[in-house]
Amino acid sequence: MGKMLTAVGLMSGTSMDGIDVALVETDGETVVRRGPSAGYPYDARFRDRLKRGLEDARSIDKRDERPGSLADLERDLTLRHAEAIRTYLKDNNVLPENIDVIGFHGQTVLHRPDEALTVQIGDGNLLARETGIDVVYDMRANDMAHGGQGAPLIPAYHAALARGLSARKEISAPVVFVNIGGISNLTFIGAGDELVAYDSGPGNTLIDQWVEAHAGIPYDQGGMIASEGHILAELADRYLSHPFFTAEKRRSLDRNDFVPPTGNEASLEDGARTLAYVTAAAVIRSARHLPTAPKTYIICGGGRLNPVIMRDLSSLAEAAEGRVVAAEALGLNGDSMEAEAWGYLAVRSLTGLPLTFPGTTGVGQPVSGGRLASKPADALKGHG
Repeated sequence: MGKMLTAVGLMSGTSMDGIDVALVETDGETVVRRGPSAGYPYDARFRDRLKRGLEDARSIDKRDERPGSLADLERDLTLRHAEAIRTYLKDNNVLPENIDVIGFHGQTVLHRPDEALTVQIGDGNLLARETGIDVVYDMRANDMAHGGQGAPLIPAYHAALARGLSARKEISAPVVFVNIGGISNLTFIGAGDELVAYDSGPGNTLIDQWVEAHAGIPYDQGGMIASEGHILAELADRYLSHPFFTAEKRRSLDRNDFVPPTGNEASLEDGARTLAYVTAAAVIRSARHLPTAPKTYIICGGGRLNPVIMRDLSSLAEAAEGRVVAAEALGLNGDSMEAEAWGYLAVRSLTGLPLTFPGTTGVGQPVSGGRLASKPADALKGHG
């Protein structure tokens, strides 16, 4: 066992709804002790600014460019993360000096793996100054510099969790972690720690965009809208016949790779029901590219809170002799897992351990990554 470090991970995902914060104690390898977690939502005005930032980011050609509103947005995003850290530490009675490192994801505003270009706004040095804690940030870029897709990065953490669950005989291998966020992705942990991961298709993004456009609400809470609708087979087939699912090479997705139906193609309810089915079916369809059929699907991310998606997933997985289980049923936290992972990855980064692998991002060999922003020498002054 390596040296145990205490890390706080920060995640602001593709749904752009707020900041997840979680604490882990870990050696960056096999030992993970999960601490408290919390979520801090963005106000509606800031969410709108983030959406406009995505538009401004389209003109970026080099990673350090910040056209239009992005420079101001990056600063304000970082200050919100600093405020989230301060609130979290205070609420959980943790002193800043007892945190070894912050793992800072930032906000992805552009991800073009085919051009080896990924941009997460978030100023690591500013966050280190504001919090008085060392910060590891920009963890995707080195993978891309070595020929990887820059995503997914969570698999190293999934593998650590799976080792713990398998040791306690709580799951049957092989195991797949399914994260249903804006985009869905899979992490397969096979025999001998074989690690394969890739994006599996649209997650909540399509449903969110659909109900926002047609009902003016940000998402289908508890699948209530979908539960009133019917699956439109022709519309579902159109999504599921996308070449993404049959291509030989797995690739990471941008939120614009799949677009919601046009307004007159479905009623509000039928559109939501069909897109929920597409979310589930995309996972099972993408699982066909795994080395062997999974026995256990562990579901994380916001999609696990939509009972319609979960029912579809369960019946489709059962047909392929798999079992679907929500993260919480195994004592895990499906909301905070990505934030926990970012803390875990920050510790791996500090110790030079690989963050990505040939089977996860397509990188040539396992590589570490991340940039370290050290806390100021006088960090503890003025941060009592």
